[in-house]
Amino acid sequence: MESLPNGPADCAGSARTGRPRATSRAVLERLGFELFARQGFDGTTVDDIADVAGIGRRTFFRYFASKNDLVWGDFEEQLARLDTLLKAAEPSTSMMDALREAVVEFNRFDPAEVPWHRQRMALILRVPTLQADSAVRYASWRTLVTEFAARRLDLPASDLLPRLIGSTVLAACVAAYEQWLTDEDADLSGLLDQAIRQLAAGYGELGARA
Repeated sequence: MESLPNGPADCAGSARTGRPRATSRAVLERLGFELFARQGFDGTTVDDIADVAGIGRRTFFRYFASKNDLVWGDFEEQLARLDTLLKAAEPSTSMMDALREAVVEFNRFDPAEVPWHRQRMALILRVPTLQADSAVRYASWRTLVTEFAARRLDLPASDLLPRLIGSTVLAACVAAYEQWLTDEDADLSGLLDQAIRQLAAGYGELGARA
C-alpha cells in the first residue's frame, strides 16, 4: 500500500500550470481506472494518478488512503446502504428471500455505471496484490449478513449457523460476479438472484416468519 509521505507539503507548481485539476473522489477514481486499464494496477502509482489529475501526492491522500482504497471507492458508505436494506426487510419475508432481495438491490447499477463497476470488480477479484485488502472488506460485508441471519434466527452472531449463512451468501455473490466478468452479455442481477436462490434451496425454510 502507498501511504502519506513525510516531508513538506507538495506544490502543484508551474509544472502543472494550465492542467485542469481533479479534486473529487469520483474524478480521481475514473482517472485511476483509465490508468489501470492502460498500465495495469501494479504498473500504476499514486504519483501517476496525481500527475494525470494535476494534483500533488498529498492532495491525493486527502481523498484516498491508498491506491487500493481508490479501487474500492466509498466502501463504508456502501456497507451502510446494505445494512439499511437488510434492516428494511419485511419481517414476514423469509430470511433467504430477504437476503436475496437486499443483495440484488444493493448490486443494481445505472447502465452508464456498469462498465466502470465491471472494471472495479475485475481488479478486486483478479489482481493478486489486492487480495489481502479484499479479504478485510469481504469480512465487513460478511459480518452484516451474519448479524442479519443471527437476528432472524434468534441466535448469537457467534453461532455456527449465522456464520455459515454469512460465508455462503458471500461465496454465492462472488461466484455470480466471476460468472458476470466472464460473460459480457450476462445480467448481474439475474446471476445474483439465481445464485442465492440455489443457496436458499439448500437452507429450505430456515428463518421463515409467519
